[in-house]
Amino acid sequence: MKKGFTESGIYKIISNKFVIASVLFLTWIIFFDENSIVEHVESKQQLNDLVQQKAYYKERIASDKQKLEDLSLGKEELEKFAREQYLMSKPGEDVFIVIEEEK
Repeated sequence: MKKGFTESGIYKIISNKFVIASVLFLTWIIFFDENSIVEHVESKQQLNDLVQQKAYYKERIASDKQKLEDLSLGKEELEKFAREQYLMSKPGEDVFIVIEEEK
């Protein structure tokens, strides 16, 4: 004869109180807990983003320090910087801006 679902071995395993408790515990830990796996993955992604930002800002700081050193060398360097960055010119002098098109 054919067994019913309530008499099968699968039903006995599923209805075991330890299996039910384990499934509820794992569900709680994975999705709802303060230190859930979802939170862990999000925190890891945020950490990676912050590490990238840290590297970017360290690079910018080094670049800015170099510019500051160049500017403090003298009037000629300051004038060169103003001409290149802010397109300044002396009176009676023409400035030509060449813009290269990207291909």
